[in-house]
Amino acid sequence: MSSSAASLVSSSAASGDVMADAAELRYRRVLLKLSGQSMQGDRQFGIDHQVVSYMASQVADLVRIGVEVAVAVGGGNIWRGEAAAAAGMDRTTADYVGMLATVMNALTLQFAVEQIGVQTRVLSAIAMTEIAEPYIRRRAVRHLEKGRVVIFAAGTGNPYFTVDTAAALRALEIDADVLLMAKNGVDGVYDADPRTTPGARKFTRLGYMEALQLGLEVMDSTALSLCMDNRLPIIVFDLRNPENLQRIVRGEQVGTLVY
Repeated sequence: MSSSAASLVSSSAASGDVMADAAELRYRRVLLKLSGQSMQGDRQFGIDHQVVSYMASQVADLVRIGVEVAVAVGGGNIWRGEAAAAAGMDRTTADYVGMLATVMNALTLQFAVEQIGVQTRVLSAIAMTEIAEPYIRRRAVRHLEKGRVVIFAAGTGNPYFTVDTAAALRALEIDADVLLMAKNGVDGVYDADPRTTPGARKFTRLGYMEALQLGLEVMDSTALSLCMDNRLPIIVFDLRNPENLQRIVRGEQVGTLVY
């Protein structure tokens, strides 16, 4: 068999594997929310590039089995608007600085994903034409349909709205099947912080209203209400387990489902 023929057979087999994987998927288009804090790893500040490389590999693995992946990134590892506002900066300015921090994280993640060989686009809610595309819903969807990872930066582009809210909004706009809330070392939603409260009870399934009434830290109340009003399911899970994302998109029970 010639090398070109062997290449075609190999390519066909790989394509068949992807099709087989895709047939097993429960969620075919997802939005993954990554906090800035998760990108700093064990550091007190900044970006841990080994952690970002790990995140990139997780995202790339989803793309390879046929999942369309969008990511919304926070900026808390670089800047926290609420803390700056508490120190005397006006809240609007503090929030805009925070949006710039998310762009830094988005570009870092983009580089890491593309190093693995997966095409990626950063779409910013604030115009930064030299480094990112402007957010346009149809453009975002088209990128996803072409198998590119889409990274949403700069939140909603408005102060007073968290990245949680931006993640919920973008998930709805691109018609994602599920919103995946990645946590760092916490494997779901508990009735108390399991890291400080022995015996804290974990929820495997949780209603939107129950989460709101109990004040559980799923996401901020604006984002949670937006998901509830539009029936967008949320899965809270531990990103540090390398098997979790693959299991989730295939419909296995992982973390906490908020529905």
